[in-house]
Amino acid sequence: MDFKYLILSTEGRVATLTINRPEKGNALSPSVLEEITLAFNSLNERQDINVIVLTGGEKYFSAGFDLNEIRKIEKISNEEYIELFHRAYRAIMFCQQPVICAVGGLAIAGGFDLSLMCDIRYASEKAKFGQREILLSLTPVLDPLWRIIGLGRAREVTLTGRIYDALEAEKMGYVSKIFPEGKLLDSVNEIAQNMAGYDRRCLVETKQLSNRVLNEDLESSMQIQKWLFRSFMGSEDNHKRIDELQKKLISGCRR
Repeated sequence: MDFKYLILSTEGRVATLTINRPEKGNALSPSVLEEITLAFNSLNERQDINVIVLTGGEKYFSAGFDLNEIRKIEKISNEEYIELFHRAYRAIMFCQQPVICAVGGLAIAGGFDLSLMCDIRYASEKAKFGQREILLSLTPVLDPLWRIIGLGRAREVTLTGRIYDALEAEKMGYVSKIFPEGKLLDSVNEIAQNMAGYDRRCLVETKQLSNRVLNEDLESSMQIQKWLFRSFMGSEDNHKRIDELQKKLISGCRR
């Protein structure tokens, strides 16, 4: 795939997708959104890729909507642009592989929403987050935000439009871990490589499970989890990985 605004690289079973529009702070133009959708739809079909990392590099993530593009839009002709956003959002959220977001700088408005669609978020200590739609007389993407940080905190984020630093984002549970400036991508790649070494089908099923149980009552969730657990326990890969783990434990005890 040839992209103008994205850089796609692969290492082992990890694909890293980097938004590359630094002169605009990685702002989300229609072309950027189309390329994101195309990239994730393509990666979704690749059996050799177990984990995807979405980033903007060490300095940026995305400053949000390309305001020059939005300024051209009239209410009667906004449907196509809105669809571009939601196709990109859905391509990330419903991609079968786990998606890790590595935020090195601003993740604002549409950039925040892109990070929201990922399964795990890591940040540089210089990262900043804000769902700023309210400042532009736009309504926010409240779901899945409230599922991640709770309804009360999600209301604060969306209604105030304020910007949070990485530490605040970590405290509210939006970011899983903060890394020193300049160390983000190497640290996230190490995590992704470890994850990518796990059974691919188990990774995919676990991601699907995390989405499915949100809409079930407790009894139904327990039944789904029991059935899924049974489908993996006793498999050839399960036995193989038990043997490998036991060998590592024995080797560690002998040192």
